[in-house]
Amino acid sequence: MNYSIYGNSDEFLHAHIFPRYVWEPEERKPYPVFQYPKEMWVMPAVQYCDEKNLSLRHQITKTLTTLMTKDQNVK
Repeated sequence: MNYSIYGNSDEFLHAHIFPRYVWEPEERKPYPVFQYPKEMWVMPAVQYCDEKNLSLRHQITKTLTTLMTKDQNVK
């Protein structure tokens, strides 16, 4: 998983989270996904859609919410 946090073009910080795949060449994995050619960005097999990904999205949201709540209660 790669993540990037930006704030240079918006008035707020925003994050990008990019999954990494086992089929990716090892030499590409340590580098930003932005280095992939444009055609790699529109591959239907890796595009988000609720039908395939909504359950995982809910699991991630639940886990992050739990972790944030836990951190706020630690003094």
